[in-house]
Amino acid sequence: MRTRLIAVLLGWVPGAALQAQDGGTPPLRATGQIAAAVLAAPPEFRATATVLGYGADGTLRTLREGSGGMICLAPNPAEKDFHVACYHRSLEPFMARGRALRAQGLKGEQVDSARFAEVRAGSLPMPGQAAALYQLFGKPGSFDPATGTATGAQSLFVIYVPGLTPEASGIPETPADDVPWIMSAGTPRAHIMFVPKM
Repeated sequence: MRTRLIAVLLGWVPGAALQAQDGGTPPLRATGQIAAAVLAAPPEFRATATVLGYGADGTLRTLREGSGGMICLAPNPAEKDFHVACYHRSLEPFMARGRALRAQGLKGEQVDSARFAEVRAGSLPMPGQAAALYQLFGKPGSFDPATGTATGAQSLFVIYVPGLTPEASGIPETPADDVPWIMSAGTPRAHIMFVPKM
């Protein structure tokens, strides 16, 4: 699960086409993508969330413009497993830049290096306060469009606090399943990881 999480946090890249590929999931209509995407958000934020999903050509686009503070990502049809995420709107420049860099062919540390340089140069804004990212992970077929539910999906929560360190917060940097911990401590994408028990 951590490998998939890291891929998402570095910037989700849309699939090449809106169809099941390499064992991917069957594509959902826009209404199904919206219903799936908002499941990651706390219930009070779902109705007003902006939703990004996949068009017929496979590109990521806005399926629903919301009035609230959350942006939710629909399941990528090129991926086999079910995964949706919602994050605070203040993180969108950072997330969108990651997607753009990956679309240009950058990978892994190259994406972070480019974004970190832009953050430090002041050309890529980061939130000035803590900002949440919520995720749901499930097996293929977890999401049922008829009921709008994701059976057996597991939650993972992240709170971005750019530059956060263990020394400044009292939160450890060592990954653990039983306590929150800081990933990428001291960097622009420092965030507190929570793995809820389900």
